[in-house]
Amino acid sequence: MFIIAGLGNPGPRYQMTRHNVGFETIDYLAALYRLTQFKSKHKALVSEGMMQGKKVMLVKPQTFMNNSGESLAEILGYYKAEPTQLIVIYDDIDLEPGKIRIRAKGGPGTHNGMRSIVSHLNTEDFPRVRIGIGKPDPQIDLADYVLGRFTPEERALVNEAIEKAALAVATMVCASVEVAMGKYNG
Repeated sequence: MFIIAGLGNPGPRYQMTRHNVGFETIDYLAALYRLTQFKSKHKALVSEGMMQGKKVMLVKPQTFMNNSGESLAEILGYYKAEPTQLIVIYDDIDLEPGKIRIRAKGGPGTHNGMRSIVSHLNTEDFPRVRIGIGKPDPQIDLADYVLGRFTPEERALVNEAIEKAALAVATMVCASVEVAMGKYNG
């Protein structure tokens, strides 16, 4: 089984913010594969089903971004899943809006949600899809920026990136991380 987790913050206040592109990608995948019946368990909203003939679980941790690892560690432990079965989708300020980057493993960088996951899983060896949200102007507080909403121009680019990220995840599930990297890491 693949555990596909999108990172974000729960609640209407955070919907459509830069920090919630992971949640948006999960919602897109859920609609695409008709996996829209989310249930609350393991400190997350989860939906299970099939994608590309493989069993998957879509996950939106409800612990708030900085504690995402709590939920994902609980899920991996409960299902006795390896970290390599986890795919994490999240926002990245180091990529321009609309760009995506796939990696088989790596450090958390400055992303607190990823720091939490690496800390709770005690490994960096799990695939991830980063969606670019761009860097804020130096005078803007980083927290205000990531919790803010996209400009209309950025939103159009990010919507395309979410679609591309969803296709990349499907490729990771049915083929491999390496195939997805070759196809989508332009």
